Amino acid sequence: MVDSAGKAAHRSSAVAEGWSVPVLFPPQRPRVVVKADLLPAVSVLSTAALLGIPMGWLWSLLAPAERVRVISTNGQLAPLELESWHRFDDLAVFGFLAMATGLLIGLVVWFLRERRGPVVLVAAAGGALVAAWLGTQMGPAFANSKYSVDAPPALGAVIEQAPRIETGWVVLAAPLVTCLVYALMTAWNGREDLGRRLG
Repeated sequence: MVDSAGKAAHRSSAVAEGWSVPVLFPPQRPRVVVKADLLPAVSVLSTAALLGIPMGWLWSLLAPAERVRVISTNGQLAPLELESWHRFDDLAVFGFLAMATGLLIGLVVWFLRERRGPVVLVAAAGGALVAAWLGTQMGPAFANSKYSVDAPPALGAVIEQAPRIETGWVVLAAPLVTCLVYALMTAWNGREDLGRRLG
């Protein structure tokens, strides 16, 4: 067993004889880029938010309408048997569309290799949230125009009521999936700089 004094003497003799002693420094960790990613982050947020329009339009096509019967002369409506289940179906369809939108945003943003990092991730999650909110506004608007009633229905008539979204919490599905996809891709990548350097 060689003591520390012996190691120091051996190292000094090696240097005196002209040997090169490698000096190991800990690798410098890459810093989080903020300023350079701000403008791309704004572009990501605004582009992702626009996906709410086609999402709302697609929901208006897929969400089932609820059949109701007119039970009074003042237009009071009552759902037919089992038709009230479509209220959940409308919410579930929008939830799946929101998750698919979040998945798409997460994957596309990950492939922006030179901009990978927390700044663009926050922008992607914000864009997914705005897209889902915009979908909740545009979807019922599209559906109401599709199931519009031109004339007052007669007493006892069965009509189709436009689908609707009865809770706003469903908008959280899109940003949650976006963050989950990005986190999984980050863990799979395993590099400290997330592969930002293309070389």
